[in-house]
Amino acid sequence: MRYVSSPDFHRDSAERIGILLVNSGTPELPEPRAVRRFLVRMLSDPRVVELPRVMWLPILYGLILPFRPVRVARKYRRIWSPSGSPLLSLSERLRAGLMGTLAQRMLAPFSVELGMLYGEPAVPQALARLRESGAQRILVVPLFPQYCGATTGAVYDRVNAELRRWRWLPELRFISEYHDQPEYIDALRASVLEQWQEQGRTRHLLISFHGIPERNFHHGDPYFCKCQKTARLLAEELMLRDGEWSVSFQSRFGPAGWLKPYTSEVLAQLPGRGVRDVTVICPGFAVDCLETLEEIAIENREVFLRAGGQRFEYVPALNARSEHARFLANQIARHCQGWTQVELGLRPTGVLG
Repeated sequence: MRYVSSPDFHRDSAERIGILLVNSGTPELPEPRAVRRFLVRMLSDPRVVELPRVMWLPILYGLILPFRPVRVARKYRRIWSPSGSPLLSLSERLRAGLMGTLAQRMLAPFSVELGMLYGEPAVPQALARLRESGAQRILVVPLFPQYCGATTGAVYDRVNAELRRWRWLPELRFISEYHDQPEYIDALRASVLEQWQEQGRTRHLLISFHGIPERNFHHGDPYFCKCQKTARLLAEELMLRDGEWSVSFQSRFGPAGWLKPYTSEVLAQLPGRGVRDVTVICPGFAVDCLETLEEIAIENREVFLRAGGQRFEYVPALNARSEHARFLANQIARHCQGWTQVELGLRPTGVLG
């Protein structure tokens, strides 16, 4: 193997810290060809589909890719903005906000780059930019609050696969999750209260997370438990009583069983139980994307209203809110201790619950 050369570091230069934010990715355009390229990358990842390749690849190329890109492209066109993909533009805005917040905390040179697992800018490109900036220490921040093998695990794989090509390896750290961090729960709480203040409180809060196959949970993936804890802590912070909130899982794919209850089924059943106004929040998504803006705010809104619901409110993801950038900056500062002096200015870092 020919290893990638590292830039020449001057002995007397200050050590630079690299921060790599990682999200899942998005097609470059809301067109079938671009969507197909994106789906090939994502659905070929063994972390995403844990089936033997000899079984899965014929299904992927013979039954899914000939048809699904057209349907998914239509969904993307419903949410595409003048600035492009919401996931990419909002992730970039979050990166910019984080840069400004970190500048007030970090007492050493640093760089922040954004990488995507299955889109552009790709993780290898983002790591290369950190290398060229002179970063000798890198902190990887997956933008997935609840650890899951299909997301956070895939980030570990992608980063380590790229670093296998480097001659001079940086010191490396990961933030694996932050599902129960008090500041994260506080930010979620503030976003719900802001929505209720502007639009009026609803009778029920549905806390919806992206689903995974049930077999992954039975094989030891902790994601289900992480989601349940996030939901419980948020409900406690909002002082909700039993019956005023519930948890569900969305975005199931294929015929196998996924985590239950399914979001669409819960929303279809709520009006029959007398709940005709509902607020939905998706705490597993750091920024809004197809799964929140189209699947929840459009498709599942229609499911609820067709079933007899009267008011449906979606709470936007934390996106580039100042609380989000501040929380991530504080997490980064904590994980960089020992690398450099940092200005924390934080309350104690205990865990709720």
